[in-house]
Amino acid sequence: MRRITVVTTSRADYGHLVWPLRELAARDDVEVRLIALGSHLSPTYGDTLLEIKRDGFAVSDEIECLLSSDTDVGMAKTIGLATLSLTDALARERPDLLLLIADRYEMLAPASVALALRIPIAHIEGGELSEGAIDQAVRNALTMMSHVHLVPTATAHKRVLAMGEEPWRVHQVGAPSIDHLRRSEIPSAEQVALGRGVELEDGYLVVAFHSVTLDRDPADEAEPFFSALEDVDRPIVFCFPNSDAGSYEIQARARALCASRDNAHLFVNLPHLDYWGLLRGAAAIVGNSSSGIMEAPSIPLPTVNVGRRQQGRERAASVVDAPAVKGEILRALDHALSPGFREGLAGLVSPYGVGRAGERIAEILATVDLGKKLLEKRG
Repeated sequence: MRRITVVTTSRADYGHLVWPLRELAARDDVEVRLIALGSHLSPTYGDTLLEIKRDGFAVSDEIECLLSSDTDVGMAKTIGLATLSLTDALARERPDLLLLIADRYEMLAPASVALALRIPIAHIEGGELSEGAIDQAVRNALTMMSHVHLVPTATAHKRVLAMGEEPWRVHQVGAPSIDHLRRSEIPSAEQVALGRGVELEDGYLVVAFHSVTLDRDPADEAEPFFSALEDVDRPIVFCFPNSDAGSYEIQARARALCASRDNAHLFVNLPHLDYWGLLRGAAAIVGNSSSGIMEAPSIPLPTVNVGRRQQGRERAASVVDAPAVKGEILRALDHALSPGFREGLAGLVSPYGVGRAGERIAEILATVDLGKKLLEKRG
């Protein structure tokens, strides 16, 4: 039986991994182990480890490594702590494959350990671009260290090949997060709100804003962004930022904004299906989250993408870009909320697939040849 270990570091990647995990677990020829680390174990970020277990997945290792910090030094030390603990876990398990996803900085730890232990790595969502964050360098580093590439789009496929990877290693599968739209039971926005004891008025905005980790001040773009939000009279649902340097200031600004308005609500942690439910009922998503680029077009939901964090990422016609300038953000939001813009999105086809990534990923990982050729990269 083929043994595959999957690593999840935060809510940011777990929602993307649900259907690949279910598809792998359903196979008789695969044994799946799941390692959870980072913000999954942090009460500050909602104890999302509990969500994994509620979904029915057994966690083989729970690794404490996230420092209570808001600095780049804290991020770097988190990588070091994760590397030490993951070395023990992966040396004990010695899986046939290690499955990683996307571009979170914590993913450098399992990739480095697997490389030293000669464990082949499969990587989901390589070949993307996000030039305003360290995610870009992390993603490319993971690509170069990986042996099987499960990319979301045709452009990503070409980009990974251009990096020198052999064609037989690279598979275009789509973005696995979109599988939820086709296969999961997504609650309505009203059900999500009721479960949290709040009321959501029609026309609300979902706001997801994170620090720009390549900037010397990662929260620098927060000032014009929140200044713009203060002039928006629509209801707001603000989702908690990721555990990156600069996130404390964004958290504080979000709390202050929501405390000052009866129609604004801050959700520290939203299970992935609840988040989808909010997106489906929203008028638009505003901020700099990759979900506005990857997931929202499949609804289709207008996105106002602010600043440079997602610069370079492939876009659908539902995305309106704005620099981190108050007036430009407000103009972009007015355009995205205009009736003609939303009506023009009818029939939109997302470049990120149609919701069948999980089954494709499981089939590839269950059947790829694990012989010597897999480890001997020529790119």
